[in-house]
Amino acid sequence: MALNEVAGTVIIGIGVLFDVFGCIGLLRLPDVYNRLQAGTKCVTFGTCGILLGIFMMYGFSGAGLKALAGIPFLLVASPAAAHAIGRGAYRFGVKLWKKSVIDLYQKDQDKTD
Repeated sequence: MALNEVAGTVIIGIGVLFDVFGCIGLLRLPDVYNRLQAGTKCVTFGTCGILLGIFMMYGFSGAGLKALAGIPFLLVASPAAAHAIGRGAYRFGVKLWKKSVIDLYQKDQDKTD
């Protein structure tokens, strides 16, 4: 195996681990807001790692360039979607977890009223 294949495989493995940790967070965390944190951070970076590993393995071929082009899209779209879901959940009235310490969004809404 060539060096770029080994490096690509290692980076893909790290990306898969991030995705697994994000999925575990989706299952174990108590409310929608905490779950969005796990889903946004871990799964975004994990999937970007997988795409980067694919690019390292395939280089500047069709598959490698498509994987490389997907990274910026994912880095923009995933946090924006999570923000929209979180804001929609808050406005719809989904309660925070009972042990949540602070509600900064409520403070921002109080300033605009």
